[in-house]
Amino acid sequence: MNLVQAGDRVEIHYAVRLADGSPFYSTQGEAPQAFLAGSDEVIPGLSRGVVGMQAGERKLLALEPQDGYGPRDPALERRVRLSELPSGVRAGERLEASLHGESVSLWVRSIEGDSALLDANHPLSGHSLILEIELVSFVSSSR
Repeated sequence: MNLVQAGDRVEIHYAVRLADGSPFYSTQGEAPQAFLAGSDEVIPGLSRGVVGMQAGERKLLALEPQDGYGPRDPALERRVRLSELPSGVRAGERLEASLHGESVSLWVRSIEGDSALLDANHPLSGHSLILEIELVSFVSSSR
């Protein structure tokens, strides 16, 4: 029986739920996600979680923030005047900004009165996650 080892190229389908069971994302109906097991191409808990699996196997992973998208960093949040943002922007929308010549993804966390709270943290930072994964296939790095 062949089992995934660190360094193997894997393809998975997965669904992400928040700790309270709320669905966040699923690859259902999409192409499988491919990455190297044990690498930093995906979140740490997922990368380590596929090691030891076999093709066709399903697994449930409960991840703490440090194994997912990390803790929230309050330094990555900033309140700005609504007039500085595109007209009609709503809470939950993603924006792109330039910071020191580099593109940064921001989320509009909330809008209160004439200001908005922008956040450069990943939307899942600070959250415990539940991942349902299915290992579709893998190619051993030793072949």
